[in-house]
Amino acid sequence: MKPVSISDFTILAKRAAFLAGEKILEVYNSTDLGITFKEDQSPLTLADQAAHVEIANCLSDSGLPILSEEGAEVPFETRKNWGYYWLVDPLDGTKEFVKRNGEFTVNIALIHHGRPLMGVVYVPVLQELYWGLKGGGAWKQFKDKDPIYISVKNIEPIQTIVSSRSHSNQETEKFLKQYPDAEIINMGSSLKFLLIADGRAQLCPRFGPTMEWDTAAAHAIVNAAGGSVRDYNTGNDLYYNKEDLLNPWFVVKSER
Repeated sequence: MKPVSISDFTILAKRAAFLAGEKILEVYNSTDLGITFKEDQSPLTLADQAAHVEIANCLSDSGLPILSEEGAEVPFETRKNWGYYWLVDPLDGTKEFVKRNGEFTVNIALIHHGRPLMGVVYVPVLQELYWGLKGGGAWKQFKDKDPIYISVKNIEPIQTIVSSRSHSNQETEKFLKQYPDAEIINMGSSLKFLLIADGRAQLCPRFGPTMEWDTAAAHAIVNAAGGSVRDYNTGNDLYYNKEDLLNPWFVVKSER
């Protein structure tokens, strides 16, 4: 039976993320990661590809189109007519995966007319599952424990800022100097968003290139937890399914 509600879609996405996480760990715990490089010199591993196949197979039950980092490119003329669709990064944080530091995630978002309606992020090494949906709050679950409701903590002055481990630059360093008393945590992948969603941090700048599939799932979770993900220059919420899938610079905050 195909899913017929957001709750059904959420259950399906959580299952897909968990199954993809198992495939990722099989490669992570092996001796050969199967590393190759894309045209932009970003790494690609056997885990990226195996996770994509697992997610695509699972989400096919929904009948909705899928846009995945590791899937076939879909022309804008086709996808601009999509109402609901899945936006997927099968392995977010491939550089961290290659470093074997555990800071990588599976990201699955349900997009509706350019907005992240629901998101699931799974952290395979920690066996932690996060999800959030519009009007339904944000949640965190460890292994088979009961889910825990999570929300942002808006603290003034800002005490903790989370920043990219592998993609810092001069603009980011200049921004961080505005908060000399704040603790700075460097971290990879969507884990940065999750620290804000569950109240462990209050701010995350990203002043470098990211793609829509990098942010959509965690964006939905941050929104559901009471936070925001906004274009640094315009102050508008990040928008999805643009003709150019590159995100603008943005800031994640523990406030709307």
